[in-house]
Amino acid sequence: MQHVRFPIRIDGRGRTSTGTYEQHVEDMLEQLLFTHAGERVNRPDFGGGLLQMVFAPGGDQLSAATQFMVAGSIQQWLGDLLQVESVDVSQTDSTLSVSVSYTLRKTQQQKTSTFTRSN
Repeated sequence: MQHVRFPIRIDGRGRTSTGTYEQHVEDMLEQLLFTHAGERVNRPDFGGGLLQMVFAPGGDQLSAATQFMVAGSIQQWLGDLLQVESVDVSQTDSTLSVSVSYTLRKTQQQKTSTFTRSN
């Protein structure tokens, strides 16, 4: 089965770029993490809301709360595809970095994906 990549792009053949199942799950994870709640019309509670954290003041309490929020969002929306092992959120100046370790339920493959956004 072929899965459309996120963000949508054109491959070398001039077609919509597709990827593997593992890439598709990672793409969905990225979409979830950086979508604001209320951004999706038919799913107003969808999203991790991490882009708001780029502008938030740092601190250990905020980091711990963000890790809990991220793990909960992933479990709610992607829990049928993956099992979250750990979430690490760090903020340096205006750069937010999120590292998620997980196990794909379909293949039992363990993966770690890191996503970074800056102001």
